[in-house]
Amino acid sequence: MAVALAAVAATTRSILLRDVDHRVDRLLTQEAGEFTNFVDQGVDPATGERFTDPRRLLEVFLERQYADPDEELIGLVRREGQGPAQLTQPRELSVRHPLHRDPAARRAIFAASGSTGTLDRRSGELRWAKVEVARHGDEPEAAFVVAFHPRAEQAKANDVFRILLAISGVALVLTTGIAWAVAGRILKPVRLVRTAAAQLTEQDLTRRIPVHGKDDIAALADTFNGMLDRLERAFAAQREFVDDAGHELRTPITIVRGHLELMGGATESAAEREETVRLVTDELDRMSRIVEDLLLLAKAERPDFIRPEPVQLAELTADVFVKARALGERRWELAEVADSEARLDPQRITQAMVQLAQNAVQHTVPGGRVRVGSRLTDGRIELYVADSGPGVQAQDAEVIFERFRRGTSRRGARTSGAGLGLSIVRAIARGHRGEVLLRPTDGGGATFVLVLEGQT
Repeated sequence: MAVALAAVAATTRSILLRDVDHRVDRLLTQEAGEFTNFVDQGVDPATGERFTDPRRLLEVFLERQYADPDEELIGLVRREGQGPAQLTQPRELSVRHPLHRDPAARRAIFAASGSTGTLDRRSGELRWAKVEVARHGDEPEAAFVVAFHPRAEQAKANDVFRILLAISGVALVLTTGIAWAVAGRILKPVRLVRTAAAQLTEQDLTRRIPVHGKDDIAALADTFNGMLDRLERAFAAQREFVDDAGHELRTPITIVRGHLELMGGATESAAEREETVRLVTDELDRMSRIVEDLLLLAKAERPDFIRPEPVQLAELTADVFVKARALGERRWELAEVADSEARLDPQRITQAMVQLAQNAVQHTVPGGRVRVGSRLTDGRIELYVADSGPGVQAQDAEVIFERFRRGTSRRGARTSGAGLGLSIVRAIARGHRGEVLLRPTDGGGATFVLVLEGQT
């Protein structure tokens, strides 16, 4: 801004000085033109005839003129062996050395070959124009000279320049103060972002930046807060993963170690050894399933967890039904199918539905009824598995979808899972921007529904 203000002031000064030059040029041209017209058309008032004497011509013309401020009108007549005689009615000027008191300057102008020019003197610049009346050899017989002292006009332009500089300085100081305050206010969220980023640690991701307004800085703060939310969820998921894995794997590892330590005793029979190997194998299989389920839940946080593609719901439902019937001797029913196309990940949806079917098999007795179906409700897709088991108690409905939570009571049949199945189902549903719900079943039992929003 300082450069811009200085440039404006300098440009204004240049324009004003140029205007002074133009005014001086016009004034000199006008005065010289008036004298030229008088030479061509003027008559001596004493005789009524044309002028024959240059001195008389200059005297009559000068008597009829009135010079402007800082302007001098002078008549010069050549004298043999001496400098030019001066004819003028000089007025008092504010300049220190006017032309009519400067013989050397008059001689220089009288002897100059040009009709206009500029003299640089100690007292300042002098602009002049000359009209020769007659010539005698190398010098004019007489000449009319109009001289102008532009120093006062130039001083006015310089005064305006200094005033502009003073005003610009005050404006710059005020603007700097305002800009400092405004920039500090605008950049405060940026400093908060920097401070928050510097104070973040793996153990403390709870800091957030207050968001005020709707400008770009507020958007930056909001985006940073969103990043912190994602980081906090990611670290929480990581800690939860480690805690859950350690908790669930500790038991089978203890069992395996205990049985292996007992193997090889002198009194151990072949049957006991075979039973120990079977128990250890079962525990290792259970550990493998837990690790696979935990890895699947960890992948659920990745953007490529779901890969949607156009899918026919009727065909997908039928495929799930066929695969679910192999899970156990139950009375399987394909209740209904939705005749529509949707963008889903068929492998993940099949995985979730088979998990729900496996859950229904575990909580029903042989011969129990299990229904599989899909439908469209209010523009939403619903895929469900309904069983005729004992159902889910009210206090368990909120916790069965969490990791390693099976509720306060089993729903009847034996289970050996780690409590990750419904968590996987919920992760797949949320990956499709949906949810898994638990609904009551007519006649008893439980109905688990995948509700997928906006996928048709």
